[in-house]
Amino acid sequence: MNLAWKEMKKNKVRFLILGSIIFLVSFLTFIISGLANGLSQDNAALIKDLPKGQFYMAEDADGTFNLSRIDSHLQQKVISKEKETVAFSIQMGFLNDQDDKQQSVAFVTSTESSLFSNVHQDEVLLDSSLQDKGIQVGDILTNNQYSGKFIVKGFVEQKKYSHAPVAYISEEAYQEMYRVADKQLIFVPNSEPNDIKGLQAYSNKEFLKTIPSYNAEQLSLNMIIWFLVVISGMLFAIFFYMMNVQKIGLYGILKAIGLKTSKLFKMIWTQMAIITIFSLVVSVSLSQLFNIVAPKGMPFTLTIGTTTQLSFVFLLIGFIGATLSGMQIKKIEPLQAIQQGEA
Repeated sequence: MNLAWKEMKKNKVRFLILGSIIFLVSFLTFIISGLANGLSQDNAALIKDLPKGQFYMAEDADGTFNLSRIDSHLQQKVISKEKETVAFSIQMGFLNDQDDKQQSVAFVTSTESSLFSNVHQDEVLLDSSLQDKGIQVGDILTNNQYSGKFIVKGFVEQKKYSHAPVAYISEEAYQEMYRVADKQLIFVPNSEPNDIKGLQAYSNKEFLKTIPSYNAEQLSLNMIIWFLVVISGMLFAIFFYMMNVQKIGLYGILKAIGLKTSKLFKMIWTQMAIITIFSLVVSVSLSQLFNIVAPKGMPFTLTIGTTTQLSFVFLLIGFIGATLSGMQIKKIEPLQAIQQGEA
């Protein structure tokens, strides 16, 4: 520890440059991770907020729930067998506000359940983000496919689907608008997949992957995150490799006077840990501050759990990179290293 700290003080500019780069890479990783989580919620909060369970859609829909139509008799049969089971449908559409402006929404209707908000006919329950558009409780909204009018009964928090605010409507209104009585999906909470003729089962994660925009979006952002993590490991490996090349003569002398190779590895690991921890403390603090001050409309969510996991990954990658760069220390022969250092 003492040897590692003395070397860092002697070459503080080099270590400060490395620390600054690790800070920038880790800070960028946390920001992108926050955006990935925020977009995930903005895209599928309606589904992600449901408890662990099984989704069922028509087998002939081939994993596309918009094409799924579950026969009402089969639906009733499944609901009667499983407690808290709910059948529901989702369709993208528009609501016209009192200024006759169209607001994009995801219409949701379901059988009676505590998992979904249920409303009476001619009523609508909206995601709270629509309050920013000037919509208030008691406003009357219309839809070109519906003969009646919707009265806003209230708002719910964080209910989004495909980046659109959710609008809960009655089954009767949904049937009139989309000319279909059959539901698209059945959700059975806290259950294992069952073999039901005509239906295909999906876990929560599997069902999220059937949402095209969700899967493509998360895959792209997660690739960027892991690419940045790998870059940080390469930075450690390259930095310590170059440092070790310059100190071959010093290592030869230290080995000649009896310093074990394990001690030299501990020195490198200690330096890596000090740089990484200091960089992470600064980047975590700034990313959490950004989480607080981020604009309200920005889909940004960075939890402590995600931050802790990424910090652990950075430390692990740093340890691997520093260890790989230090492998050359094992091969150093004291006499040859001293002669090479003198040359």
